Amino acid sequence: MARGKAAVSIFLSVAELEELESLVRRRSIGQATALRARMILMAAEGATNTVIAERLGIGSQHTVGRWRKRFASGRVDGLFDEPRPGAPRTIGDDEIAETIRRTLETMPADATHWSLRSMAKTVGLAPSTIHRIWKAFGLQPHRTDTFKLSTDPLFVEKVLDIVGLYLNPPERAVVLCVEKSQIQALDRTQPLLPMRPGQVERHTHDYVRHGTTSLFAALDVAVGKVIGRCFARHRAAEFGKFLATVEKAMDVHVVMDNSSTHKTKLIRDWFAKRPHWRMHFTPTSSSWINQVERFFALLTEKQIRRGVHRSTGELEAAIKAYIDATNAEPKPFRWTKSADDILVAINRFCKRTIDEHHSAMLKTSESGH
Repeated sequence: MARGKAAVSIFLSVAELEELESLVRRRSIGQATALRARMILMAAEGATNTVIAERLGIGSQHTVGRWRKRFASGRVDGLFDEPRPGAPRTIGDDEIAETIRRTLETMPADATHWSLRSMAKTVGLAPSTIHRIWKAFGLQPHRTDTFKLSTDPLFVEKVLDIVGLYLNPPERAVVLCVEKSQIQALDRTQPLLPMRPGQVERHTHDYVRHGTTSLFAALDVAVGKVIGRCFARHRAAEFGKFLATVEKAMDVHVVMDNSSTHKTKLIRDWFAKRPHWRMHFTPTSSSWINQVERFFALLTEKQIRRGVHRSTGELEAAIKAYIDATNAEPKPFRWTKSADDILVAINRFCKRTIDEHHSAMLKTSESGH
C-alpha cells in the first residue's frame, strides 16, 4: 500500500521551547497563533499530524502538516501571519520605540501611570494609535497585579516534598490537604434584583453581618472528596476535634499551612500518639500549593459570594449542601507542574525581576537622582 510523505520532524532548542510555551500562555496573542504553537509543541513530542488534529479539534491533518513545514523553514517567526497588503504605515519604528520607552520608563507628572490620552498628547499621536501600539506589545499601564514570594528558608525542600506527594502518592496511604477558613454570614441591606433579559442580577454593595463560622475542611487528593465541619471558633481544640472526625487506620499524609493552630502542644501531642499520621507544612506565603485552597475558592464562587445568609445556621447549611454535592460526584484536581518546573519558573521570575531592578537603578544613577 502506498504511503504519504513522512511528516517533517520537529526539534526545538531550549529558547524555542520557552518562546512557544510563552505564546500558548500569553493572553494578548491571537488564538490562531497560540493554536499553531500548540501544534509545534505536540509535534516536537513526536505526535503525528492525525493525532494533533484530533486532540486540538483541527479539521484537517494537512493543516497541521502545513504549519510543520512553515516552522521548519521559518522557525517561530514562521508561525505568524505574513503582512497583508494595505495602506503603508505612517508611524515609523523610531516613534513606536519612543512610545514604548516612555510607557515603560516614565510617568506623567499628574498620575502614577499613562492613559491613552495622556500618552497621545505627550508623543503627538492619536489615542487610537497608542492603543494599537500598546496592544501589539502587550502593554496595559492601567492594570496592576500582586505577587508574593515566599521567604521560607526551606522553600525548596517543602515544594519537593508536597509536589512529590501529589504526583507520586505513597501506596496504601491517604493524602489529605487540610485548611480552615472563617466565613461570614452576610445578608444584603435590600432584596436582590433577579436577572432578566438585558439585565444582570443586582444587589446592594453594603451588607449586614449575622455572625461568623469556621470551616475546617480536608480534601482527599486521590478521589476529590471533602470532609468538612463547621465550628463557632477556630482554636487548636476545634482543630483537634476535626482531626478526630477524619482519623483513618491507614497511613495519612496531611498537607497544611504554618498556622499557629497547627503547632500547639495539643495538636503536636495528637500527632505524636498517631505515628501513621505525617505532617507536611507548606512554605510560608505559599497557600497556592495546598490543593484544598482550590476547593475553598470554588465554595466561595459558587455558594458564598452571591448567597444571602441571615444566620450562621443558614450559612452552615449552605456549606454542607455544597460539600454533599461535591462528594456525590467527586472529581480530584489534577496537579500538572513538577517541582522542578515550579522552581525553574520561580528562578526565571526572580532573575528577570533582579535584572530589571538593577537596570532601573543604573539609569537612576546615570541621571544623577
